[in-house]
Amino acid sequence: MTPEILSNYLARIGYTGRLAPGEESLRGLHRAHLMTVPFENLDIARKREIGCDEDRILEKIVGQRRGGFCYEMNGAFAALLRALGFGVTLLSARVPRADGSKGPEFDHLTLRVELDQPWLADVGFGDSFLDPLRLEVGTEQVQDGRSFRIVEEDGSLHVERMEPGGQWKREYSFSLVARRLEDFSAMCHYHQTSPESPFTRKSVCTRATADGRITLADRKLIVTRAGQRSERMLTEEECGQVLREEFGVWL
Repeated sequence: MTPEILSNYLARIGYTGRLAPGEESLRGLHRAHLMTVPFENLDIARKREIGCDEDRILEKIVGQRRGGFCYEMNGAFAALLRALGFGVTLLSARVPRADGSKGPEFDHLTLRVELDQPWLADVGFGDSFLDPLRLEVGTEQVQDGRSFRIVEEDGSLHVERMEPGGQWKREYSFSLVARRLEDFSAMCHYHQTSPESPFTRKSVCTRATADGRITLADRKLIVTRAGQRSERMLTEEECGQVLREEFGVWL
């Protein structure tokens, strides 16, 4: 990553804090990314090909000020962290199917970050942890009133989130095998083209906010503030306005 792209990336996410690798900077960068760069799959409905190529991803997220889905978001974030001197490993994760079985390998891209202890970073899973998780098994980690943990079972590690009723819900399963960005190309193509992919069934644009989350799912606007959720349907014109004003996305 060139110094110019690095500077533009930090400006893109509005980050002005500490840059030296450490827990403080990792947390700050992670949260800043989630608050500014939307998780979105809008290019899929427009038949614009998404590739697992770092230069193309950075041009989209930094140059065009767009968002993306996991391969783009975490691919870009890994490049940012490496440019700042962090040790980063790409990991393959498997998202549970509706019946509870594991999804395919390379279904999701997540990140291991090396500090004094390893961390799990993920800015590409939508509504999940805002701060990176310590990569340690069995420890309940609470952030902003929500609880997460990493458990080990059947030879895999699993990220789980506590639901309002007190039950743990599995978000995804992963291993610590190091991967390359191009290893995710086949599943990236699948998620853009298969009628079985959730990303071909619905357009979504979502980002975290200081007190909740804002989401545009097809033409439904969903806003959560301080635990209160509101929904309303929008016209096509209103959708374009929300994309521009709330997400900075111009199509």
